[in-house]
Amino acid sequence: MSRPPNRGPSRSGPPNRGSGPSRGGPPNRGSGPPRTGGGPPRYAAPPPRPPEPEDTGKQKEEAIELEGTIAAVLAGTMFRVKLRNGHEVLAHISGKMRKKFIRLVIGDAVKIEMSPYDMDKARIVYRIG
Repeated sequence: MSRPPNRGPSRSGPPNRGSGPSRGGPPNRGSGPPRTGGGPPRYAAPPPRPPEPEDTGKQKEEAIELEGTIAAVLAGTMFRVKLRNGHEVLAHISGKMRKKFIRLVIGDAVKIEMSPYDMDKARIVYRIG
């Protein structure tokens, strides 16, 4: 029996690692001369932000704090609160009071916060007594 002439490594065997050029994939980052000048660095830091203007006329409207008494207990942790000036507003419990399980009943004095945009609704933030 005669053998065929040797035509190089066969493709059916394990890959020949360590010899010959690599095929595809990222280039070897450890080889080559070190990078010197000639352009900006690869990963430049963004420029610093300019400082924010402090008072530009647009201010967040502050909440109005008032005191009142609970006039009615409604469904869904809502309350009807009668203010000292005679107005009644619909109020709900703030998140911290809900988290601490503060219970409110008719006649309790409470501190509320109201938005200047809607004077009919409020948030109960503190139980006075």
